This record gives sequence, structure tokens and C-alpha cells, in this order.
Amino acid sequence: MIKKLYNSCFNSTSVLATSIRLPTTEELRKLSMSDVAIAAGLADALRDRLQEYVHIDPYCLPDPFGEKDDYNYSIILDRENPNRVVAMLVTKKDSLPQLPWSTILGERLVKMSVQKQEAYAIKRELMPKETNNFYPYRRNGMRAGYVMFAFQICGQR
Repeated sequence: MIKKLYNSCFNSTSVLATSIRLPTTEELRKLSMSDVAIAAGLADALRDRLQEYVHIDPYCLPDPFGEKDDYNYSIILDRENPNRVVAMLVTKKDSLPQLPWSTILGERLVKMSVQKQEAYAIKRELMPKETNNFYPYRRNGMRAGYVMFAFQICGQR
């Protein structure tokens, strides 16, 4: 059953959105519980794929949106419905080499770079809790960034 869901999440042959853009605040507010559940399932499968390349710590840390930071911000969206935010990545700028994102994301997901303000607005809409929303992840024992998954959503604004 899990393998079937996993394969359907990453090898989807359904109609995919042709134009991907960030969802607006209003679009995020209109997500149904089904949308949140689908995003959570996709996030769970994404976590499994991501863990093949990084170690995700089992605890959350304060949100990485400081005044002075050295991070790149990315949002992972569902191509089938780009209003579904599957995950948010906050990566240290010096964390190289890059991960094999096309392999990790498969055909169903897309990774978009965003500005810190855009990432923060999306985070506040989906995860209104003020802190401790991000899991740190490590490469070669060193913290490379933070990730927040859709399965952590416990309420929307």
C-alpha cells in the first residue's frame, strides 16, 4: 500500500499544471482538508527520498528567518495543484555540492526559489505557530539547512 502511494506520488501520469507560480495567501486559505492531506502524503514520500541524501534531525528548531542570515529559501509544490505546498527548504548558501533535486522530486514535485519575505508569508499562513517549525538537516555531519513539511500543518490562519 505504501509503495503504491509512493509510486503514485512520484510517477504520476495525471494532468500536471503547465505554469507553476507561488500560491497567493488567498489561494492558501482556500485549500481544502483534502488538499492538505494530499500535500502531507507527498511530503512524507519526499522526506523518505530526501533522507537518501541527507540526515534529518528528529527534533525541530526555531524558525530560520533572522534579520541577518545566510540562507536560500525554496518551496516545494505539487505540480498537479501548485497551491499545495509540500515542503519549505531553508539552505545555507555555502552548502555544496547541490543535491540531485530532479531525482528527489520526481515528476510530481517542483522546487521554486523564493525570497525570504515570500517564504515567511507562506510559512505564517500554513504554520501560524511562531517557532520550532523546522527540522535541521545535515550533510557529512554538518548542518546544511532546515526543512518544514506539509505533514506538520496543524491548522491554518
